Amino acid sequence: MRFVSIAVALLAGAVYASACSSSTPATPTPTPTPPSPTPGPAAVTISMPRGATSLTTTAYVPNPATVAVGGTVTWVNNDVDPHTTTSNSRVWDSSTMAPGASFSFTFRTAGSFPYVCLIHPNMVGTVVVQ
Repeated sequence: MRFVSIAVALLAGAVYASACSSSTPATPTPTPTPPSPTPGPAAVTISMPRGATSLTTTAYVPNPATVAVGGTVTWVNNDVDPHTTTSNSRVWDSSTMAPGASFSFTFRTAGSFPYVCLIHPNMVGTVVVQ
């Protein structure tokens, strides 16, 4: 019986000593959550639909198109006629795009950028960069 009492005393002392010397706090400390990554700039595709030659503000779809700073816009000529996408201020110029061709431009600054088809000046659009 004396052996059991000594064993219980030693075990209780060991438990007490480990609890007192533990470096782990009794209440868990919350781990800070890292900030969510900022989504990258979106890519936008603008279509020149069939019959775009006879259209005006609907010759480029969507119009206006909105993209983030650093985002890329790709124009795709889905018409049977050649077209261009040329900024009014000459920020970009696709040159002539045959049917099925595409042209991409990455916008580095915010602003509103109107553009036109140089072959069919009635075809107009705007890219808004935010």
